[in-house]
Amino acid sequence: MTPTVLWVCVLASSLAAFGLKLAGHLVPQHWLATERVQRTSTLVTVALLVSLVVVQTFADGRAVVVDARVPALAVAAVALALRAPFLVVVVLAAATAAGLRALGWG
Repeated sequence: MTPTVLWVCVLASSLAAFGLKLAGHLVPQHWLATERVQRTSTLVTVALLVSLVVVQTFADGRAVVVDARVPALAVAAVALALRAPFLVVVVLAAATAAGLRALGWG
């Protein structure tokens, strides 16, 4: 891919993102106030976050991997279930991944 083609793609993507954001601001308020739209937007947000976590945990390029990130995610899930503060959850997950990597796994 030549630099010119790359920049054209970047600019086109930027314009598309700006247009989509602008379209979101132009939607009438009463359309967004319905219960169905609010419920759907909440579910879409959760689904996108979960998919991001799954991809970042189990993917390495185009391969599916099981390394130190998986037990770290499990530790984070248990800490969240026990209602630990977010900072504690992050520290526990990072410590789990670091410990397992120090032991040579992942």
